[in-house]
Amino acid sequence: MSQRDFRVRPESIIRKEVSDMKNMLNFKNFSAEELMGILELALDMKKNPEKYADSLKGKKLYSLFEKTSTRTFLSFATGITELGGSYFNQLWEDSNFVLGEPVSEIKYVCRNVDIIMARLVKNETVELFGENVTVPFINGCDSSFHPCQILADALTILEKFGSLNVKLLFIGAKNNVFNSLVEFFAKMKMGTIYGLTPLVNNTACGPDFYEEAKATGHYVELDPTMSMEEAKAYVKDMDILYTDTWVDMEFFNNPAYKQQKEETLAKMMPYQINDELLEGSKAIVFHDMPMHVGFEISESVEKKHLDTILDEAENRRHAEKAVMYTLIKNYN
Repeated sequence: MSQRDFRVRPESIIRKEVSDMKNMLNFKNFSAEELMGILELALDMKKNPEKYADSLKGKKLYSLFEKTSTRTFLSFATGITELGGSYFNQLWEDSNFVLGEPVSEIKYVCRNVDIIMARLVKNETVELFGENVTVPFINGCDSSFHPCQILADALTILEKFGSLNVKLLFIGAKNNVFNSLVEFFAKMKMGTIYGLTPLVNNTACGPDFYEEAKATGHYVELDPTMSMEEAKAYVKDMDILYTDTWVDMEFFNNPAYKQQKEETLAKMMPYQINDELLEGSKAIVFHDMPMHVGFEISESVEKKHLDTILDEAENRRHAEKAVMYTLIKNYN
């Protein structure tokens, strides 16, 4: 695949393109050009950090966590700090969101900060924030979408391949990561995502979501009953093989979920990313982490592709810096 240099467009162009944008709940209200502008900005921020060291000086980020987190907390906290801003982190259970009327709580928080990022369990709660914030809001992950993860994935694809025009096979559950991948590829109209998803999680995406994505020609839904021999034929033609946990992190160690977890793992074990599946393929492997090694990904594949997976995880920080910068600069 051909390599090419990405030239960063002037800040004024980026600001004009996203001038009407305020929140990032998903990619619905962003054009392909706006998303590419964010990615190009992220590349420049990663290459020239000193250029942006004071770009958000004095700006304050409020980060709210209803779900456990390593990458989302660390990437947003270090990201805003590297841009000269500061962050204030709070757990949902320690806040009055668990007690009070949520709209007034949202509006109070907005009086104190310049931007909000929340990692929440339900998509409905994210939508509630989006409808009521008076400062830019970023969905740090919910039950239906994970936009920041996919921007990090796209940034990694640009670094590895020089273009978004790749073939990516996702094997696992129709979950938040998968939904945002489908939304992204359909929006960008570059590259193709192939979905082998025997497991379907409960998300807010209706049937039209997938049908509309298919209509773009950039999402192909594979038969979930296909044999692994058939799947191997697809794998050989892919640039990227992507997997994610089969069991949501909040349920993985929950005793009440034990039986369903065991049933899910038994159903999905044939779809593990392992050496046998990758035989004859030059595909690199993506995983959004945390990984359950020995389940969705084998230990040997995890070791061979760990540097790529860590590149992907590190790029959360750079992608999110570009998102925060773009939303704050165009709001002010």
